[in-house]
Amino acid sequence: MDGILYRVRTGVQWRDLPERFGPWKTIYERHRLWSADGTWECLLQQVQATFDAAGDIDWDISVDSTTVRAHQHAAGARTAPPPVPASKGDEQAEHQGESPWQSLVARLVEVVLEVRAWAVRGAASPASST
Repeated sequence: MDGILYRVRTGVQWRDLPERFGPWKTIYERHRLWSADGTWECLLQQVQATFDAAGDIDWDISVDSTTVRAHQHAAGARTAPPPVPASKGDEQAEHQGESPWQSLVARLVEVVLEVRAWAVRGAASPASST
């Protein structure tokens, strides 16, 4: 999960992921599989529900439609998710005491809290004006 989040945060190519995250192809395949089977959507819903229950989400948004435009090639995009690859056998959960969802949600909550703390530290530091 850290490798996928690193790529989303930095925008690097899959092949350029740091080796500390493991083989790039494994990370790519996991991201593709989770995108196809709805794992990311489920994680987002669970994290949103957790933070909404705590009152930590402000649902008020404002969109200026004069600045939201689609590229001319955006029409006619594929709407179906990529196909889920065939299973290679029964795989056991990585953590015996908890379901894979619980560990993924826990890690995603950790990442959200880290990002919030980072954003608060960034907002609290005085801006230098020259």
